[in-house]
Amino acid sequence: MKIFKLGLAIFPSIGYGQSTNISTPCNGVPNLAFPVNAAKGWRATKVAGGLAQPRGLTFDGAGNLLVVQNGLGISAHRMLANGCLEPSKMVIAQRDLNHGIVFSQDGKILYASSATSVFAWVYDAATMSVSGNSTIMVTGMDTKGHVTRSLSIPPKYPNLLLVSHGSNGNIDYGSIDVKTGRACIKVFNMTAIPPNGYDYVSSGTQLGYGLRNEVGLAFDAASHLWGVENSADELHRTINGISTDIHNDNPADELNYIGDSSRENRDWYGYPTCFTVFSPSTIPGGNFTAGDQFVLEPNATFTDTTCKERSIAPQVALPAHSTPLDAKFNTDFSALYITLHGSWNRDPAVGFKVIQVPFGQVNGSFGPTRKSNATKAWDDVLWNERVDTCSKTSCFRPVGLAVDRLGRVYVSSDSSVEGEVVMLARE
Repeated sequence: MKIFKLGLAIFPSIGYGQSTNISTPCNGVPNLAFPVNAAKGWRATKVAGGLAQPRGLTFDGAGNLLVVQNGLGISAHRMLANGCLEPSKMVIAQRDLNHGIVFSQDGKILYASSATSVFAWVYDAATMSVSGNSTIMVTGMDTKGHVTRSLSIPPKYPNLLLVSHGSNGNIDYGSIDVKTGRACIKVFNMTAIPPNGYDYVSSGTQLGYGLRNEVGLAFDAASHLWGVENSADELHRTINGISTDIHNDNPADELNYIGDSSRENRDWYGYPTCFTVFSPSTIPGGNFTAGDQFVLEPNATFTDTTCKERSIAPQVALPAHSTPLDAKFNTDFSALYITLHGSWNRDPAVGFKVIQVPFGQVNGSFGPTRKSNATKAWDDVLWNERVDTCSKTSCFRPVGLAVDRLGRVYVSSDSSVEGEVVMLARE
């Protein structure tokens, strides 16, 4: 693929979206901490730097970009016509806010999450400020393990708030019981909030479980939910008493179809028993293809076949340990953007990029247009120059996504060297 570079801009894709007026570089914004490439037809421009572990992104009703800075709070950035940002303003100084952020449909209520709770503030987009104290909407979430509590509100059901809760460790055997309220997504009605907020474990409507860490949530045009999942680390497969290390290329991270968020979903998506194949050749004791599911040690009561019978398999198998952290559809729902934060326990490294999965009508249903077992069911949009050598200190690490009305894609990076936001736009 031919790539052209000029300063901060990268001229290099994949034809979703539209042309926009783009400034490059943005005035007063230094170069990216690490060089990146973008696919043909896209341009990448750094719009903010010097942030504290920027995670979740969202736009308010006036088009201002809000950023969760992990361990600091939430900042707001007024957007210029060319997509660049004015200097930030701290909206909320609250150190336990770590990832989740979403606005009510009318833009008047701002929701954000810590490991244990979901908070709400009255918000004014004109002044980029909140008034009064926060209200606790949901509480009682676990402090152990995966602590990003992603938030989302379905466009067709503005009274519903979705909260994703990960597992409490790598293999959380207790989460097989749906009553634990872990490794799942729950839905809460914001029109009837208890005086002290909802208790996550005992309240809410189930929207799938057996979801190890469904961090990225995205709604399609029908307000049906899709999620991206971080799967397990350091797995071994045991056959006839012989244990084989399969962790480098398995299990796959996942793109899952969750469905209509207005209806209870008690389907089980496999975790902590069934995992998804990414590299079939490295898994002993089976004739697998990518996208199949398997158990770590087949026995008389639970086998790979049991996974097929009981578990909901993913729609797309993503590279093992690539760590998808956010997902957002483009403006015409022809592609789903996904951030791959990057691996920590794979050699060579993988992820550290933004990809897009083509979507459309397939056999009468809306979904990915390439088969779940395709070698590559996605296209790269933004990537580091030497992904194989990447780490949290040496590369751009994509986390959050926000797509504006012009189809421009804003991406946060929480690299320990510098927290940044990049704008991806069509040429």
